[in-house]
Amino acid sequence: MMDTTVDEITHVTDVGRGELGRTPTVTALLVPEVDEPSPLVSIVVPALDEAVTIETFVLWCHQGLAEAGVRGEILIVDSSADDTPSLALGAGARVLRTPKRGLGRAYIDAVPFIRGQYVIMGDADCTYDFRYLRDFVEKFSEGYEYVMGSRWAGSIEAGSMPPHHRYFGTPLTTWILNRLYRSRFTDIHCGMRGVTLDALRRMDLQSQSWEYASEMVLKSVHMELATAEVPVHFLKDRAGRVSHHRRMGWFSPFAAAWINLRAMFVSGADYFVYRPGIALAVLGTLLMIPFAAGPVTVGPVTFALYWQFAGGALAILGLNAYLMGSVAQIFFDYTGRRTEVILDRFRYTRTCGLAGGVTLGGMALMVPLLVRYLRQGLVLHGGPESENYLFLTGVYFVMAGVSLFTFTLLIHAAATASQSMTWRQRRNED
Repeated sequence: MMDTTVDEITHVTDVGRGELGRTPTVTALLVPEVDEPSPLVSIVVPALDEAVTIETFVLWCHQGLAEAGVRGEILIVDSSADDTPSLALGAGARVLRTPKRGLGRAYIDAVPFIRGQYVIMGDADCTYDFRYLRDFVEKFSEGYEYVMGSRWAGSIEAGSMPPHHRYFGTPLTTWILNRLYRSRFTDIHCGMRGVTLDALRRMDLQSQSWEYASEMVLKSVHMELATAEVPVHFLKDRAGRVSHHRRMGWFSPFAAAWINLRAMFVSGADYFVYRPGIALAVLGTLLMIPFAAGPVTVGPVTFALYWQFAGGALAILGLNAYLMGSVAQIFFDYTGRRTEVILDRFRYTRTCGLAGGVTLGGMALMVPLLVRYLRQGLVLHGGPESENYLFLTGVYFVMAGVSLFTFTLLIHAAATASQSMTWRQRRNED
């Protein structure tokens, strides 16, 4: 290993320099004496106080690049207060010293400093075996943009993963995501993954902490990236190393699970409300419409006004979920195809006309009960029971019509804003 001292460190940033041996407060890129001038692959890995494993990890990366037969750089994004940065630098890695702001933020900070066309991510704790990179490189050479590692397709060393993660948490969340997104992942929480630099930039990651992994997976689906899976080997922690979750306390795994779940819901808002909205709207309408003319008796059971009220509530809830899910689809549309489909489905003039017709029709159904109410001195008593059911049906149609009209305004405004943002991004890239 190279004996690189602090005095020999090269700084290639004008942002400033963090001091080795304590947590940095500014950003600085430190370059080893022997540096690959034109890497094809960039191994980008955050590190926080990993002095126990960092030298071995960097050595594994060098071995993996050599075995794969590609030129590469190792970029350690470091916020350590121990010897991690100097050890990594001495082993031949570039070290990007950044303030401690979270795992996801480390990757965001690294993007401007990545030089390779292909990016491979992971952990610096030697739990993922970076001596085996050939599969990632081969998938990139075949044209894939997102290459996900899979511990289930590779190997999981005994004692490396808690049983509830291995047999319950990861398989369940992977199954849910695959059902919602029609994807075919086998291990969505695998920390070793690859992405082209172009796709990584277009992802525009926002997550600051552990949830970056879920955001990447969901955005790879939204962006319709050419995706492949490769087997990886998952190893247990080395002797003497304490995991970050244990360092942060017993609640840390639960906090990480919660923010990952939040990322899945936020980044997948269209899926979590769009399809359930359709189901609720159909169910509610089926419960409500049969009672428009009055109670319905089936055998010994009579379905009356309360059933219609429940059906109307479900129908309105489902309709609004479906409409908001359509708006969310525009926000997550990286190709423009979904936006075109939605705008064609909800053309402005046609949809406003439909909304107006539904609203007026609902008002018409409300008229008989309102007339009787006025004739009886603003007091309701007696009269045909069917008027109550017609009135409630009319209320549903009025609410549906108004919701559809406001949605039409919102969907076209969102599409215009999204197109303007895309145009600005392309102009900035040019």
